[in-house]
Amino acid sequence: MMKLGLVLQLAAYAYGCGMPTYEPVVSRVVNGEDAKPYSWPWQISLQYLSDSNYYHTCGGTLIAKNWVLTAGHCISDHRTYRVVLGEYDLTQMDENEQIKEVETIVVHPGWNDNCLSCGDDVALIKLASPATLNDKVHTSCLPPSGDILTHNYHCYISGWGRIYTAGPLAKKLQQALLPVVAHETCSQSDWWGGSVKPSMICGGGDRKAGCNGDSGGPLNCKGADGKWYVHGIASFVSSRGCNTLKKPTVFTRTSSFSDWITNTIAVY
Repeated sequence: MMKLGLVLQLAAYAYGCGMPTYEPVVSRVVNGEDAKPYSWPWQISLQYLSDSNYYHTCGGTLIAKNWVLTAGHCISDHRTYRVVLGEYDLTQMDENEQIKEVETIVVHPGWNDNCLSCGDDVALIKLASPATLNDKVHTSCLPPSGDILTHNYHCYISGWGRIYTAGPLAKKLQQALLPVVAHETCSQSDWWGGSVKPSMICGGGDRKAGCNGDSGGPLNCKGADGKWYVHGIASFVSSRGCNTLKKPTVFTRTSSFSDWITNTIAVY
């Protein structure tokens, strides 16, 4: 299995995982801003078919030429999906976009639609045809199994989520600084309490958070090696609103599911 994992890594990293051609402008802005175009080249838009049109519903992360990582709660058995790579402005289509049909969707077997805070909010999407990796589209790196970031580690959320609670979806890809909140803090009674499990990671909790439409998208964290890693998969925010004090955005911790990701890709 380790040999297979190495082969998958080499295939995914052929264009340099976590190494964007257009470096993101990583400011200390915490209230959200337009991302630099194509600076998060692994960010995808998951879209569902309604009548004859497709609509954005969730984000996701390209982790291999034909595999996307997203949240389990983004998936419904009753919908038809497509994945758009190289997306920036949802209101415009340009030559950099790659539209991919979906071959297979695998939701983690532990995911329970009726219990968001129970965890295992992760899914893998196999594309019907592999992505063409280029300067606008390529993969994020996966963190080592069990890797845990320190409190206040600077990471960035990216996505087209609602600009504010119950507001419209962003037209252009957004990014915001979301410092990591350690599990010891995030699980305190006046924070998320027992709703946050060790297999989750918290980010933010003040003026900026993820919001509806960001779900499934990455928590982007730069490693000491200079590469960007998808340390989290956007899972849930407070029912009282997206920007609620002491209620950080909660992500599925990617490093808690390394074996499941590797094994699933090997099977399919």
